[in-house]
Amino acid sequence: MGAPLSIPRRLLSIEEYYQLGKAGVLGEDDQVELIDGEMIEMAPIGGPHVYLVNTLNRLLSAQLGAQGMVSIQNPLVLPPRTAPQPDVVILGPASIGRRELPRAGDVLLIIEVAHTTLDYDREVKLPIYARYGIPEVWIVDVDAERVSIHLEPAARGYQRLLTPKKDETISPSLLPNVKIGLLDLW
Repeated sequence: MGAPLSIPRRLLSIEEYYQLGKAGVLGEDDQVELIDGEMIEMAPIGGPHVYLVNTLNRLLSAQLGAQGMVSIQNPLVLPPRTAPQPDVVILGPASIGRRELPRAGDVLLIIEVAHTTLDYDREVKLPIYARYGIPEVWIVDVDAERVSIHLEPAARGYQRLLTPKKDETISPSLLPNVKIGLLDLW
């Protein structure tokens, strides 16, 4: 047996990815996101995932006011080749009323709800968010009923990890007056 075959890949830029939509190759119902130049098919969304995303949206939106805006399962542009669709993003106040796709500098917090995608969210998306300087990421593990809070982004990943207990109340580091009681999620 020889060495594994390495096949060159043609990676897409963000512009090319969105051109596929304009040309009708990709439609709004296509469940894909652009990760490091490759179109990745997203996992189907089940009931527990929908419940948690909706609950987080309700809890966060009720508290944010003019401090920011909640964006649900919408694209985030991370040039030149990445446009993920995080489950929940809190965008800063400068994003309110803007009609363009948000970028890393607009983000205060990303929340990924992981039911069937825990490894993908941890191993693929989390390092990308750190590389782009997203200040904070929460990964909500549906099956374990646990939230991991990732802080202090650096080139090699997040430098700080918090794992609150199920009965704790947590807040985004940049929005300390916004509070989520974890018991409200489970």
